[in-house]
Amino acid sequence: MKPSTLACVVAATALLALPLDAAATQGVDSVRTAAVTWLQQNRTLPGARMTADADPLDSRLRLADCPKPLESSLPGNRPLGARTSVVVHCPVPGGWTVRVPVRIKMFTNVLVTTRPLARGDGVGAGDVRAEERDVTSLGYGYIAELGQIDGRSLARPLSAGTVLTPGMLAGRQAVRIGDAVSMEAAVDGVVIRASGVAMGAGDTGTRLKVRNASSGKVLDAVVTGAGTVAVLP
Repeated sequence: MKPSTLACVVAATALLALPLDAAATQGVDSVRTAAVTWLQQNRTLPGARMTADADPLDSRLRLADCPKPLESSLPGNRPLGARTSVVVHCPVPGGWTVRVPVRIKMFTNVLVTTRPLARGDGVGAGDVRAEERDVTSLGYGYIAELGQIDGRSLARPLSAGTVLTPGMLAGRQAVRIGDAVSMEAAVDGVVIRASGVAMGAGDTGTRLKVRNASSGKVLDAVVTGAGTVAVLP
């Protein structure tokens, strides 16, 4: 074999040994990075901190080098969970698309009870504290600040250290246990008013017990508004 022919064979063999021209291949790590960066820039809640880790992609995956910046999105604009798939796309005609599985944690302050609370209790500043939690693990949601409660009572008893969720809240409280209330009763068409103390809690329309502040008598009543009840016959 001529030297020139031998050189051509060696060169051809060397080229065949290369799986792909490195310059023409999109690194899978850049695809994973694109997915994580997009999530952190576009899906982090205000005031929160996100950690995101993309799962390894198939090592056999071969992608043509994309001449334009990669584009990322969530299918259907779905809400974030602890695991999600980000679609990374090369935005050129015939460009490739890859789904990147990502594990997410989103840390933000939520309200947690500081003491046991009973059903019907209102929740005040002394009943809760703010704690940083991973909200992607809170499948029933969470309450971030007292303004979200806005006078509502608890639908069930809670132990200390419980993360408040929307489902734990009942109707708004027009009257709370121990509140001084104005009692109204209609007697022969005449409205009589007296002072009392609420022995229950609830919103307008809730039936509860009240104690007459003067006589100590316990009466059945219905809440008619903020701090007012109508005594039932």
